[in-house]
Amino acid sequence: MMPRQTFFRLIRIQRVLVKYGLDEFISATHLLRPLRFFFYLAPRRRDSSAPQGERIRLALEELGPIFVKFGQAISTRRDLLPPDIANELAKLQDAVPPFPTEQAIAILESAYGKPVDEVFSRFDREPLAAASIAQVHTAELADGSEVVVKVLRPGVREKIERDLEVMRTIAALATRYWEHGKRLKPLEVVGEYEQTIIDELDLMREAGNAAQLKRNFEASEMLYVPEIYWDFCRPEVLVQERIHGIPISDMEALRAAGTNIEKLAENGVEIFFTQVFRHNFFHADMHPGNIFVNVEDPENPKYAAVDFGIVGTLNPEDKQYLAENFLAFFERDYYRIAKLHLDSGWVPDDARIDQLETAVRTVCEPIFNKPLAEISFAQVLMRLFRVAQRFNVEIQPQLILLHKTLFNIEGLGRELYPELDIFKTARPVLKQWMDEQVGARAMIDDLRENLPQLRQALRELPGVIRELSERATAGDLALDLRSAEIERIRRELEAQRQQRYWLIVAMTSLLAGTLVLTLQGNLYIGGGLLVAGALGVVAGRPNA
Repeated sequence: MMPRQTFFRLIRIQRVLVKYGLDEFISATHLLRPLRFFFYLAPRRRDSSAPQGERIRLALEELGPIFVKFGQAISTRRDLLPPDIANELAKLQDAVPPFPTEQAIAILESAYGKPVDEVFSRFDREPLAAASIAQVHTAELADGSEVVVKVLRPGVREKIERDLEVMRTIAALATRYWEHGKRLKPLEVVGEYEQTIIDELDLMREAGNAAQLKRNFEASEMLYVPEIYWDFCRPEVLVQERIHGIPISDMEALRAAGTNIEKLAENGVEIFFTQVFRHNFFHADMHPGNIFVNVEDPENPKYAAVDFGIVGTLNPEDKQYLAENFLAFFERDYYRIAKLHLDSGWVPDDARIDQLETAVRTVCEPIFNKPLAEISFAQVLMRLFRVAQRFNVEIQPQLILLHKTLFNIEGLGRELYPELDIFKTARPVLKQWMDEQVGARAMIDDLRENLPQLRQALRELPGVIRELSERATAGDLALDLRSAEIERIRRELEAQRQQRYWLIVAMTSLLAGTLVLTLQGNLYIGGGLLVAGALGVVAGRPNA
């Protein structure tokens, strides 16, 4: 049974679509055809006088935050949209109608418990920008610092929760009745999105995200993250350093400033892969309204990012899997890609690896080493969808944010520098990261991480060897593999499987050295020197 509130919200949605003359999209869109019923429940007052792109933008604005965010996401994909629609949707990035300044001031004074003019030496009543979740005002602190003040929209949580219920209802219907519902996991996707957007409503969380990203890029010459003023932050208010730069979408201004556009585009790709694979903490709302460019040195332009409400992370398994897939793609190793998909469990076990390899090659080979301007991602997406259908590839809800970010990044790159060879730019970053994961530096880092356990094992080693020696002398060295002690050790090793490899390597090396020294009659002196030497090498290594 559909909840009453959801039913009436669907009626409201159809009224807005009819109002702006967009109801024909429902009839033309296969997945939405079951909703045509709702168009008979309200008067039809279609207005198609305005251009189509403007009507779509106005409808999304009226429908609320979730719909605005959808418009923001697709606004970067001019390769998939007609120019008039893309231009209108771009206005959703930072030109959503603001709410009254009086309401913003009331929220601020409630949060601070005193008049806004006692908090800031200057507070500008005219909003600098307005978005679906919040709007921004410029201000000045008592010490003269120029800041921006971000204030949540009144009632935004209630609107979002209402629309999330609509999304859950539609997802449940799709899961039950749509032939691809089980594979595409609509309920899990909605659940992942729900957690993301609810988190975005806590501006203290956004402040924490900004602080973490700033630490990650503290010494970077490619990206600047503004300072957070923690004393002025509240769950509904965020105060951060005001930055100045050219909006990434203003290509005319970037060119007029003599910006090295090629380098800017390449830096953008490197920043993305660095965030995902090196830091495992990436800005997941990178539409043009959130990205600016500092061109004080036009030959070395620097990005400046804002709006950190949505960030993403990956678990170690997904991160490793994606990195290996990217590298296999850059090396045209389609068999490896197919095998990775099978090994990950994302493809059913009965799929034939040779057929999957051929399908992947068919999609990837036509776009390999081509600049963005020569790639039709609309065709690529259609081919990928067909492959996913044929092999029953399961959607991974935990990667939705990464997919969204890639979608935005590729759209930005296409607008910024269509000649960009994303493969050439990204491959060295990934290759270096992979080397760090499995190379000598990774071994040293893992050894350093497990140093406390290694030290404990080393302290116990002489006693273990002495006991073994005494038992061997007494002829009592037989092992009962069924003993409780052996079972306890087995369970402990299983519980510490992440550390086991390096402990075994270290213990084997030390035991071998100890046995050699024993034969020379120098067991304890030589063992002590060996332990001291090993610890000295580990402790003396520089940090990664």
